[in-house]
Amino acid sequence: MRFLAMAATKPPKPAHATPADTTEAVDAFMKRLVHPHSAAIEDMRRIILGAAPGIREGIKWNAPSFRTDEYFATTNLREKAGIGLILHLGAKVKSLPAKGIAVADPARLLEWLGKDRAMIVFRDQHDLAGRKKPLATLIKAWIAYV
Repeated sequence: MRFLAMAATKPPKPAHATPADTTEAVDAFMKRLVHPHSAAIEDMRRIILGAAPGIREGIKWNAPSFRTDEYFATTNLREKAGIGLILHLGAKVKSLPAKGIAVADPARLLEWLGKDRAMIVFRDQHDLAGRKKPLATLIKAWIAYV
């Protein structure tokens, strides 16, 4: 009887399995962050994470970022007018309709930067609190494209 030696195969590494792709990494980052709007950034984290099941966070592009299968939002810590959030579709190019993605924005939070990118700016924690529900609704609509 002959036995064939089979090559050992490693299971594929799951996407976003680095130490930076965790809530613990974001917590540690936030403890070190010196920013005039740190409390508002913490509030934004809670709003985004609570917007839909399956949203996770991590540190990407040296800022708190949010993902499902791909990263889709990154906190803009250099926003001069307050607290910024960049919405995108991840690092990989996606096939999009000719006019780009369509996301309802009745509260007019989005400033479009391209067919697949937009920015939201909140002046401060009070502005963010007043727009909590529209932000959560936008996040739910945005992740349908990720």
